[in-house]
Amino acid sequence: SHTIFSVLFWSGMRSGELLALESEDFNFDTQTINISKNYARLNGRDLLLPPKTPKSNRQIVLPLAVCVILQQYINTLPKEGSKQRLFPVTKKWLAQELKRGIEVSGVKMIRVHDLRHSHASLLVELGCSPILISERLGHEDIKTTLQTYSHLYPNKQKEVVFMLEKLV
Repeated sequence: SHTIFSVLFWSGMRSGELLALESEDFNFDTQTINISKNYARLNGRDLLLPPKTPKSNRQIVLPLAVCVILQQYINTLPKEGSKQRLFPVTKKWLAQELKRGIEVSGVKMIRVHDLRHSHASLLVELGCSPILISERLGHEDIKTTLQTYSHLYPNKQKEVVFMLEKLV
Protein backbone atom coordinates (compact mmCIF):
# COMPACT_ATOMS: atom_id res chain seq x y z
CA SER A 1 0.00 0.00 0.00
CA HIS A 2 2.96 2.36 0.57
CA THR A 3 3.96 1.98 -3.08
CA ILE A 4 0.40 2.43 -4.32
CA PHE A 5 -0.32 5.56 -2.32
CA SER A 6 3.09 7.04 -3.12
CA VAL A 7 2.46 6.62 -6.85
CA LEU A 8 -1.07 8.01 -6.60
CA PHE A 9 0.02 11.11 -4.68
CA TRP A 10 3.22 11.91 -6.59
CA SER A 11 1.77 11.26 -10.06
CA GLY A 12 -1.80 12.54 -9.76
CA MET A 13 -3.09 9.60 -11.78
CA ARG A 14 -6.57 8.19 -11.36
CA SER A 15 -6.92 5.01 -9.31
CA GLY A 16 -8.17 3.07 -12.34
CA GLU A 17 -5.07 4.13 -14.26
CA LEU A 18 -2.84 2.92 -11.43
CA LEU A 19 -4.65 -0.42 -11.15
CA ALA A 20 -4.17 -1.03 -14.89
CA LEU A 21 -0.39 -0.56 -14.78
CA GLU A 22 1.96 -3.30 -15.94
CA SER A 23 5.77 -3.43 -15.69
CA GLU A 24 6.14 -2.43 -19.33
CA ASP A 25 4.39 0.89 -18.60
CA PHE A 26 7.46 2.11 -16.69
CA ASN A 27 10.70 3.43 -18.05
CA PHE A 28 13.04 3.85 -15.12
CA ASP A 29 15.76 5.43 -17.29
CA THR A 30 13.46 8.35 -18.13
CA GLN A 31 11.51 8.14 -14.83
CA THR A 32 8.23 7.91 -16.72
CA ILE A 33 4.95 6.03 -16.60
CA ASN A 34 2.88 5.57 -19.74
CA ILE A 35 -0.84 5.78 -19.05
CA SER A 36 -2.70 3.94 -21.81
CA LYS A 37 -5.44 1.96 -20.07
CA ASN A 38 -7.90 2.02 -17.21
CA TYR A 39 -8.93 -0.73 -14.79
CA ALA A 40 -12.56 -1.46 -13.96
CA ARG A 41 -14.36 -4.33 -12.28
CA LEU A 42 -17.74 -5.32 -13.69
CA ASN A 43 -19.80 -8.22 -12.37
CA GLY A 44 -16.74 -9.65 -10.61
CA ARG A 45 -14.61 -9.50 -13.76
CA ASP A 46 -11.43 -7.43 -14.05
CA LEU A 47 -11.40 -5.31 -17.21
CA LEU A 48 -8.68 -3.24 -18.84
CA LEU A 49 -10.37 -0.47 -20.79
CA PRO A 50 -9.21 2.58 -22.75
CA PRO A 51 -8.44 5.62 -20.60
CA LYS A 52 -11.24 7.98 -19.56
CA THR A 53 -10.54 10.48 -22.37
CA PRO A 54 -8.14 10.66 -25.35
CA LYS A 55 -5.92 13.11 -23.41
CA SER A 56 -5.77 10.61 -20.56
CA ASN A 57 -3.29 8.73 -22.79
CA ARG A 58 -0.16 10.40 -21.49
CA GLN A 59 3.28 10.05 -20.02
CA ILE A 60 3.93 11.16 -16.44
CA VAL A 61 7.42 11.90 -15.16
CA LEU A 62 7.98 10.74 -11.57
CA PRO A 63 10.38 11.93 -8.90
CA LEU A 64 13.40 9.64 -8.60
CA ALA A 65 12.48 8.61 -5.04
CA VAL A 66 9.12 7.29 -6.27
CA CYS A 67 10.85 5.39 -9.08
CA VAL A 68 13.10 3.74 -6.47
CA ILE A 69 10.05 2.69 -4.41
CA LEU A 70 8.40 1.30 -7.56
CA GLN A 71 11.52 -0.53 -8.71
CA GLN A 72 11.94 -2.13 -5.28
CA TYR A 73 8.29 -3.21 -5.35
CA ILE A 74 8.55 -4.64 -8.88
CA ASN A 75 11.71 -6.57 -7.89
CA THR A 76 9.68 -8.41 -5.21
CA LEU A 77 7.10 -9.66 -7.72
CA PRO A 78 7.24 -13.11 -9.34
CA LYS A 79 8.71 -12.92 -12.85
CA GLU A 80 5.60 -14.13 -14.67
CA GLY A 81 5.91 -11.66 -17.52
CA SER A 82 5.26 -7.97 -17.91
CA LYS A 83 1.61 -8.42 -18.91
CA GLN A 84 0.50 -8.87 -15.30
CA ARG A 85 -1.17 -6.02 -13.44
CA LEU A 86 1.35 -4.66 -10.95
CA PHE A 87 -1.28 -4.01 -8.31
CA PRO A 88 -3.82 -6.86 -8.49
CA VAL A 89 -6.28 -5.23 -6.10
CA THR A 90 -9.59 -3.43 -6.55
CA LYS A 91 -10.76 0.14 -5.99
CA LYS A 92 -12.69 -1.16 -2.98
CA TRP A 93 -9.45 -2.53 -1.51
CA LEU A 94 -7.76 0.85 -2.10
CA ALA A 95 -10.53 2.63 -0.18
CA GLN A 96 -10.36 0.14 2.69
CA GLU A 97 -6.57 0.33 2.89
CA LEU A 98 -6.62 4.13 2.85
CA LYS A 99 -9.24 4.12 5.61
CA ARG A 100 -7.08 1.74 7.65
CA GLY A 101 -4.05 3.99 7.26
CA ILE A 102 -6.08 7.06 8.18
CA GLU A 103 -7.40 5.40 11.33
CA VAL A 104 -3.88 4.35 12.37
CA SER A 105 -2.42 7.81 11.73
CA GLY A 106 -5.34 9.85 13.01
CA VAL A 107 -5.37 12.26 10.06
CA LYS A 108 -8.55 13.62 8.50
CA MET A 109 -10.58 11.15 6.41
CA ILE A 110 -10.15 11.52 2.64
CA ARG A 111 -11.13 9.50 -0.41
CA VAL A 112 -8.61 7.80 -2.70
CA HIS A 113 -9.46 10.34 -5.43
CA ASP A 114 -8.49 13.13 -3.02
CA LEU A 115 -4.84 12.08 -3.47
CA ARG A 116 -5.21 13.27 -7.07
CA HIS A 117 -6.61 16.58 -5.84
CA SER A 118 -3.76 16.85 -3.34
CA HIS A 119 -1.26 16.36 -6.15
CA ALA A 120 -2.90 19.09 -8.23
CA SER A 121 -3.04 21.42 -5.21
CA LEU A 122 0.66 20.83 -4.60
CA LEU A 123 1.44 21.71 -8.23
CA VAL A 124 -0.57 24.94 -7.91
CA GLU A 125 1.36 25.84 -4.75
CA LEU A 126 4.64 25.10 -6.53
CA GLY A 127 3.65 27.63 -9.20
CA CYS A 128 3.01 25.20 -12.06
CA SER A 129 0.91 26.54 -14.92
CA PRO A 130 -2.68 25.33 -15.35
CA ILE A 131 -1.70 23.95 -18.77
CA LEU A 132 1.03 21.77 -17.25
CA ILE A 133 -1.32 20.58 -14.49
CA SER A 134 -4.03 19.80 -17.04
CA GLU A 135 -1.61 17.73 -19.15
CA ARG A 136 -0.23 15.89 -16.13
CA LEU A 137 -3.72 15.00 -14.87
CA GLY A 138 -4.91 13.98 -18.34
CA HIS A 139 -7.80 16.43 -18.44
CA GLU A 140 -9.44 16.63 -21.84
CA ASP A 141 -9.78 20.40 -21.56
CA ILE A 142 -7.93 23.00 -19.49
CA LYS A 143 -11.37 24.30 -18.43
CA THR A 144 -11.74 21.18 -16.29
CA THR A 145 -8.50 22.00 -14.49
CA LEU A 146 -9.42 25.65 -14.02
CA GLN A 147 -12.95 24.88 -12.83
CA THR A 148 -11.72 22.27 -10.37
CA TYR A 149 -8.69 24.12 -8.99
CA SER A 150 -9.34 27.84 -9.65
CA HIS A 151 -10.18 28.39 -5.96
CA LEU A 152 -6.50 27.72 -5.21
CA TYR A 153 -5.23 30.53 -7.43
CA PRO A 154 -6.49 33.55 -5.41
CA ASN A 155 -3.87 32.58 -2.82
CA LYS A 156 -1.30 33.45 -5.47
CA GLN A 157 -2.33 37.13 -5.63
CA LYS A 158 -0.12 38.08 -2.68
CA GLU A 159 2.81 36.25 -4.25
CA VAL A 160 2.30 38.18 -7.51
CA VAL A 161 2.22 41.50 -5.64
CA PHE A 162 5.36 40.55 -3.72
CA MET A 163 7.18 39.82 -7.00
CA LEU A 164 5.90 43.03 -8.58
CA GLU A 165 6.92 45.12 -5.57
CA LYS A 166 10.45 43.80 -5.88
CA LEU A 167 10.52 45.21 -9.41
CA VAL A 168 9.04 48.58 -8.46
